[in-house]
Amino acid sequence: MRKTIYNKFDKRAITALPVLKFPGRIIVIMSEGETEKAVDYLLSSDILGVDTETRPSFHRGEMHKVALLQVSTRDTCFLFRLNHTGITPAIKRLLEDTTVKKIGLSWHDDILMLRKRQEFTPGLFIDLQDIVGSIGIEDRSLQKLYANVFGQKISKRQRLTNWEIDVLNDKQKQYAATDAWSCINLYEEIERLRKTGDYNLVVSEEEREKSEEGREISKEGKEKSEEGRVKSEESNGSEE
Repeated sequence: MRKTIYNKFDKRAITALPVLKFPGRIIVIMSEGETEKAVDYLLSSDILGVDTETRPSFHRGEMHKVALLQVSTRDTCFLFRLNHTGITPAIKRLLEDTTVKKIGLSWHDDILMLRKRQEFTPGLFIDLQDIVGSIGIEDRSLQKLYANVFGQKISKRQRLTNWEIDVLNDKQKQYAATDAWSCINLYEEIERLRKTGDYNLVVSEEEREKSEEGREISKEGKEKSEEGRVKSEESNGSEE
């Protein structure tokens, strides 16, 4: 059965969807010593999902560094608490690795924030925002993309919580792991749809009307151009 996707998903429809939760192991990394084994484990995978979290700023001029780097395989997610470990040599090795695909969303921005902690040369990263257009999707948020492609909701309730708190609560850990893991799912499904063409793209009425309006304007422009050309030829003929 062909999958139906939308160029723009109706945000109002997300509320009624079932909530997505990461079903695997979540391991919190708090010390530099733990990062080496964690990175070795992650780089033995064929694909990784990545994301970051930063403590929100509620006052003008207040800025915080990235507090959490979450990196997930298909069944295990590591939460690197950068506010405790910093960018260790092992984490830098992970970020600079060019052998394992690392999938994120709006990852260009995450890289900029991570490099404020320590400079590094980004390795093999793929940003979902760079590839969703290949199947006609115009939405760019993780929540809309997942709802569109899989019909499930990613809760964003924990996004503005304190990611520098001493101990992350279970809801924060689940949120962070789900965001990273979901990137793997999206990448693999987008690639499958792109290669097989096994989907129907529904264009929103608003977009269809804009497209038709654009065609009408283009048609009118061509007609006026042709009319002007004919008048010009007639004028040149009368002068002769």
